[in-house]
Amino acid sequence: MIGKIIHPISSQSEGHYLLRTLTNAKSAKPGQFITVKIGDTSDPLLRRPFSIFDFSNGTFEVIFQVIGKGTRILSEYKGDTLDILGPLGNGFTILDNAKVLLVGGGAGNAPLHYLSKTLKRHNCDITQIYGSRSSNVIYCKDKFCSSSDQIIFMTDDGTEGEKGFVTSAAERLLSDSKFDMVYTCGPKPMLKGMAKIVDTYKTKCEVSLENYFGCGTGICYGCTIRTKIGNKRVCTEGPVFDIEVIDFDLI
Repeated sequence: MIGKIIHPISSQSEGHYLLRTLTNAKSAKPGQFITVKIGDTSDPLLRRPFSIFDFSNGTFEVIFQVIGKGTRILSEYKGDTLDILGPLGNGFTILDNAKVLLVGGGAGNAPLHYLSKTLKRHNCDITQIYGSRSSNVIYCKDKFCSSSDQIIFMTDDGTEGEKGFVTSAAERLLSDSKFDMVYTCGPKPMLKGMAKIVDTYKTKCEVSLENYFGCGTGICYGCTIRTKIGNKRVCTEGPVFDIEVIDFDLI
């Protein structure tokens, strides 16, 4: 699929960019991802995967942070078209008329925006916990605020919202109220903590795993992880899983 670049715009967050591309895709599910070929040569060789931040009428939005050669090239790209493959992978379960909690950390917040917008269309009551290192790396704050009924910001240094970890806020909310589903994405230590919390409060939870993808289509098996129900390819059998099947000590 060739996506015409409408424009890449800074998300007004340090080192982060919002890339918007128009494609012929008919639909996309929250939790799915796309892969992007970087540049016109074999260096970088592998495509880069990005969670779908938003989707509407064939237009994908993804958030990326400049952390290496590939993302730096993408941030400076001036072409008219971009080689995109997707949407790929399995997405989140969408509930109707439910009370839900979304918990994200860092880059893991990205897929939760499209999820929140979709859940709102299904008449869900949405609370979101947005975790970040500091206020200067919170991206698209206005979009997240508009797509949730309640949003709590947690930062490591206390420069935005509350100081502390998203797991502390999640445990506080789950101890006070019953949620029909928790959706979460973020770094492994955060997800490991979330697994213990939802088990304590017997709450259903789906997790989107961040992993290194080679092909993104299940051919190379490079993203395979061990789970309680066998080996799973994150790119095709995920990236969204029931958190109960994940043993975070094995990945």
